[in-house]
Amino acid sequence: MAQARKQGTMTAAHKQALAEGREQSRVVRRYLEALQRHRPRRGRKRAPDSIRKRLAAIDASLAGDVAPLKELQLRQERMDLQAELANLDAKADLADLEKGFVKVAKGYAQRKGISYAAWRELGVPAEVLSRAGIGRSS
Repeated sequence: MAQARKQGTMTAAHKQALAEGREQSRVVRRYLEALQRHRPRRGRKRAPDSIRKRLAAIDASLAGDVAPLKELQLRQERMDLQAELANLDAKADLADLEKGFVKVAKGYAQRKGISYAAWRELGVPAEVLSRAGIGRSS
């Protein structure tokens, strides 16, 4: 008969290392997601006033007699504009996320084998990487 394999227990240090790795991953993920959400888009930026003006025009159009397909398009445009306006009003505070990223990025990069170039390709500013202690030779 084959002997049953004995299950080892994790040491407190191992559990702590796993928890630390999860926390580092969480901090890095939040920062990268915020960077992605606030990445500059191509083209001219819309001013909040122009968005409000277009919303008023859409509401005026919907108040009248509109064909069903046109109404559907106008309602979708209104939802998109409202979301864009809310996004402008609720500017994410990247400073806190950046501060957390700077604290954990070097250890995370070393553990995962992530190079300076990979961070830069993803859009992390060179200045932030420098503060995190990640250099071109890393």
